Amino acid sequence: MLDPISKFLFRHHHKVERNVSILLIFSFLIVTIGGIVEIVPLFYVDNTIEKVQGVRPYSPLELVGRNVYVREGCYTCHSQQIRPMRDEVERYGHYSLAAESMYDHPFQWGSKRTGPDLARVGNRYSDEWHVRHLNDPRSVVRESIMPRYSHLANTDVRTDDIADHLRTNRIIGVPYTDEMIADAKADLIAQGSSEGDTTALAERYPKMQARDFDGNPQRLTEMDALVAYLQSLGTMVDFTQYEPLSHENLR
Repeated sequence: MLDPISKFLFRHHHKVERNVSILLIFSFLIVTIGGIVEIVPLFYVDNTIEKVQGVRPYSPLELVGRNVYVREGCYTCHSQQIRPMRDEVERYGHYSLAAESMYDHPFQWGSKRTGPDLARVGNRYSDEWHVRHLNDPRSVVRESIMPRYSHLANTDVRTDDIADHLRTNRIIGVPYTDEMIADAKADLIAQGSSEGDTTALAERYPKMQARDFDGNPQRLTEMDALVAYLQSLGTMVDFTQYEPLSHENLR
């Protein structure tokens, strides 16, 4: 048995479908109501991004690598967002948290996967594998349609403007300190080298990985930077210790 409203809609729906103006008006009203229902509650939540231990700003070398990643358009084929569905979690790992992207400007969630999701790619493969994959994708993944990025191994990283990159990120909310900015160039060089003391660098950027990433210790290249960035993805949060916020805690 249909209720009166359903009967009315069922009887007159053809009038709405055949009248473009009425259809646009009803569509606008429905989208508006749906938007209000989804957006307004967020204004009454103290923080829409729950605080997660371990998330930190990118180190200078990782930041350069991320810039290369964005410049080369890697986000157009690789997402960095694992949805909370069984098939995704079983393939890629723990579903993505909003806090993991809090220092990404812009975020790299993506909406298309020509290649696999990269949100948890850090430490999943060796540096050598990444270098080979970037130099010649089909040498490690036969069916890959990814283009070659061998030019990265022949392009030195700029070190003279890294402090400006950190300073700009601080303007838009990334908590880089004066010390981090002052030592940005030295930290950039130290992380991409297999020699030198990285104690202070590790204190500023916990779980940072320092080494020669591209197999050529004589040069600090964009290949070093990109591999350092990829190896950091998904490694900052210890998911064995993480407990999602309950609805009670969000109130």
